[in-house]
Amino acid sequence: MGSNEIRFDYQQHGERDVFEIVPRIDATPLTELIDKFETDFGMKPAGNAYGGLIPQFFRFGPIEDHFHGRSTGAMGPKTPVLGCECGEWGCWPLMTSITVTAELVTWDSFEQPHRKTRDYTAFGPFRFDRHQYDDALRTLSAAIGSAAANTNEEDC
Repeated sequence: MGSNEIRFDYQQHGERDVFEIVPRIDATPLTELIDKFETDFGMKPAGNAYGGLIPQFFRFGPIEDHFHGRSTGAMGPKTPVLGCECGEWGCWPLMTSITVTAELVTWDSFEQPHRKTRDYTAFGPFRFDRHQYDDALRTLSAAIGSAAANTNEEDC
């Protein structure tokens, strides 16, 4: 069983003066992967619907906890990994189950909670080597800390 590679881009949001987190799986942004999936399966609306998570808009808690599936219980059993292209994750989120073991992190059971009839069974699962995943999270956490220090923002 092969594993996927993950990186987290921490980049300027296209239309706002904030930073967003966009997971990159096997070098492709998750926003592109989900757009292609939804478009290929004839889902509407689809295409350019998703954007990264914006820590400044929602206190996710420690970013490592969030991407280990241990974020606030108010979001239910699944974790948002993308938000709406408008910048608000609650508007149009891509949710997934995140399972963490000593060797592996798995993202599966994706859903769009505002379109319960959509079938994402064929999207994923994505399996990441735990050490590579945690390295990517450390890099993301450092980028967030650095950006916060440069703009006098609180760490998320």
